[in-house]
Amino acid sequence: MTGTDEAAAATAAADAVDDDALYVLTAVLLTPAQFPSVLGDDFPEACAALGLEPYPGGYGLVLGQDGSGARWTVIVDDVSLVAVAIASWDCGMEYDLSPDERTVVAALPGWPLELAVAAPGVAPPHDPEPEPDEDGTVRPPLTPPDTSVWGSPQRRLGADEIALQWAMWRGQIADGQDEDGDEEEDEQPEPTASAESSTAAPDDPADESADAAPETSADAADSAAPSTSETPEVPKAPETPETPDEPNPDTSPTPGDLNARVERVLDEVRQYLDSPPPLGRVRSSFAPGGARMLRADGPGWSIVARTDDIAFVLLDDEPGEVTPVGRGPKLPELLEALDAIAVRPS
Repeated sequence: MTGTDEAAAATAAADAVDDDALYVLTAVLLTPAQFPSVLGDDFPEACAALGLEPYPGGYGLVLGQDGSGARWTVIVDDVSLVAVAIASWDCGMEYDLSPDERTVVAALPGWPLELAVAAPGVAPPHDPEPEPDEDGTVRPPLTPPDTSVWGSPQRRLGADEIALQWAMWRGQIADGQDEDGDEEEDEQPEPTASAESSTAAPDDPADESADAAPETSADAADSAAPSTSETPEVPKAPETPETPDEPNPDTSPTPGDLNARVERVLDEVRQYLDSPPPLGRVRSSFAPGGARMLRADGPGWSIVARTDDIAFVLLDDEPGEVTPVGRGPKLPELLEALDAIAVRPS
């Protein structure tokens, strides 16, 4: 947030939380290279979901409960502190996450993500009573996006799962289907992998499960606070990638329709090379063997790919379907170009 009014409101909100210690349950990074993808296709969109300005340095989100059990999300600009805490918790180490009040940007009621844990010894999680801002505006508490049905949040969570479980998904593609082929077959969608829904952990730091909530507070945390969430349903890998023998003409696209949709997505991705997309639309992260894991999102679609391998496409208008795209002679060039413009974790 920027501006005198926003800073004053953030300070007042932080003071209110300090009056009643915050029991930290988890923390998440909100940076151009790493943000809860369930909140948006890019960094500015994820920030807008929380009413934040897309500050390039990013934010840390600390989720917890106050002494009455009310849900609070404390947003800080000390990204390094939150990153160290998350890394420590991931290693099973304790870490006292106690942000300095001078780093607090805002303290917002509610949680933007589903959590499956609660602080011990306090009332069950609930939203605090709404209070008006200095300008008299009453803002509703943060709530997680609806992932009970297929849509953009569910599609992005599905892409998270593929990136997290790449080896499993890659193993579903029959040997020989992804080898470099003729020029005219380059980047052609392979048979759609019909994916049934299942519970699986997305790739956001806030979505790793824990056995119990730590007994910590924003002022004096004395145990590790691992990230946990109640994971929405996302696609799982099919037993074999195959096209249904008898598709329902009323609900199933023809192969030509699907190919056209995937080609449209690939065309939109190529446009990113000429016209840079919003920050965070294309992200690059580590992959084994010196490769990079690429993630690109756009209106209604997500792509997950490895620079040394194939790509997978998910579409808003194809619920639960994951379409592999063969490598061919052109896809490597496209992936390398995307990696060159992608945002990387610092």
